[in-house]
Amino acid sequence: MADMINLKINNIPVSVPAGSTILDAARIAHVEIPTLCYLKDVACVGSCRMCLVEATGARGLVAACVYPVSEGMEVQTNTEKCRKSRKTSLELMLSKHKKECLACDRAGNCELQRLSVEYNCDPNRFEQDTERHPLDLSAPYVVRDRDKCINCNRCVAACKKQSVGAIGPIGRGYAVHIGSAFEMSLMESVCVGCGQCIVACPVGALKERTTVDEVWAAIADPQKKVVFFTAPSVRATLGEAFDLPVGTNVEGKMVAAIRRLGNVEVFNMDITADLTIMEEATELINRIQTGGVMPMFTSCCPAWVKFVEQKHPEMIPHLSTCKSPQEMFGGLLKTYYCEKNGIDPKDLYVVSVIPCTAKKYECKRPEMNGEVDAAITTRELARMIKTAGICFKDLPDEAFDDPFATCSGGGTIFGATGGVMEAALRVAARMLDGNFELVDFTKVRGTSPIKEATYNVAGKTIRVAVASGLANAETVIKNIQSGKKHYDFVEIMACPGGCVNGGGQPTLPDSIRNSLDLKDLRAKALYKSDKKNKLRRSSESPVIETLYNEYFGAPGGERSHKVLHTHYKADPRV
Repeated sequence: MADMINLKINNIPVSVPAGSTILDAARIAHVEIPTLCYLKDVACVGSCRMCLVEATGARGLVAACVYPVSEGMEVQTNTEKCRKSRKTSLELMLSKHKKECLACDRAGNCELQRLSVEYNCDPNRFEQDTERHPLDLSAPYVVRDRDKCINCNRCVAACKKQSVGAIGPIGRGYAVHIGSAFEMSLMESVCVGCGQCIVACPVGALKERTTVDEVWAAIADPQKKVVFFTAPSVRATLGEAFDLPVGTNVEGKMVAAIRRLGNVEVFNMDITADLTIMEEATELINRIQTGGVMPMFTSCCPAWVKFVEQKHPEMIPHLSTCKSPQEMFGGLLKTYYCEKNGIDPKDLYVVSVIPCTAKKYECKRPEMNGEVDAAITTRELARMIKTAGICFKDLPDEAFDDPFATCSGGGTIFGATGGVMEAALRVAARMLDGNFELVDFTKVRGTSPIKEATYNVAGKTIRVAVASGLANAETVIKNIQSGKKHYDFVEIMACPGGCVNGGGQPTLPDSIRNSLDLKDLRAKALYKSDKKNKLRRSSESPVIETLYNEYFGAPGGERSHKVLHTHYKADPRV
């Protein structure tokens, strides 16, 4: 057991493990210390100076997020000296911050705004910096507003943690600002669009590139038939935008809310998650049996695919040729669905609701043929619901529209790290051994950065790995290339914890993000839904059976490859 340190926080006795910081101890004492640059598991640099406290044995104020506790220490977090220092720091930040709160996406959910109100700040105490810089609108997935940035460096830490490094501090002193190397735009940089910088940003300096106005216009156009489909993880996170507890499954209310946005149909993207598994499992078995390129990597995360194209083009042959569930649904709707219902594909407006900003980039890729017209994040959907005056909490639970309503539990768990792997193993095991009983592949579950497992099916040994977070993906690639590790199948998701922690998910206050394991709570909602579902394998879905019988023929067949598969190539800019 770790040595324990005894101290007092605001005269409250606290005992914490050795190596803890004052901020750690304050949480145990249920004392809130304000922070702007600190974010659990992402950033801890002590640069914003908001967490300054008085502590015995220290000279002057110290940053609670980085200052270690010591035996017998006494800490005061709310003295006049602390409050005055924090207020001054806030007012200095406000002197450079573009104060357009009424038109900011983060209004009412901004850490800087909240603290400024709490400390009764004078926004004009210091002379306002009036120099303004153009918005970076180069990327289809994120907007960067330098004039709202408060130089907290949380976005930099998030990007560095992803092993991408697309942004960082430029200049020195008062002139320092966050940007890409050589002041290039985000689209010119090595950014992969994962959006982890957006959910890390405490203000509105980074946000998704919204397509909400285009979606509203399509709904209002009598010549357009509009269909929505929602990604698996959205049901486990949308409720947070309406003050429901983290991990609440709001699938029924989500469907009801979208249906009330206008004359639209609402489909379940879990259907094409199931379809992805059928194609992916078939591709995996084919590679194993024919000596294809191994290991095979999943390809349903567009940020991960872009990371490979830019940083490891030599690994492109290892990527599955399957499209992501989003793009499979777009292809399915613009072919099978239109043919079946006598709709001209140009009159069908397809909207995906996704937890991911990189999906906005994906649907613009030329290889995807514009089959998804708009990809909106969980945050954007929440804003549309609020704009429409829909009382979300009061809605009844409603079901998805047919013919794309019934899915398997395997499709649902796609949103959690390890979910794609488990869903694929359930089907691949049955394909290899028709008598293989359904089991939960629990070794690939959980939020550990890298998970490994070995399974024996029909006399074959299948070695698998699961990684979430691109820094962990980098580790897996290095282990494979060095010969240190040998796998048959590898699942990678760019965002730590998977899609449940995607860059398009609701932005929550630091007090919640720093105290709860969002990844775990959100994932549990998906696994609970899977457990309740009578259909556990993707191959058991009657919708999947119908699609192959009526249209695709067989997994891996000629029509399947034309509609459901794609190709990738090295990024020429890198």
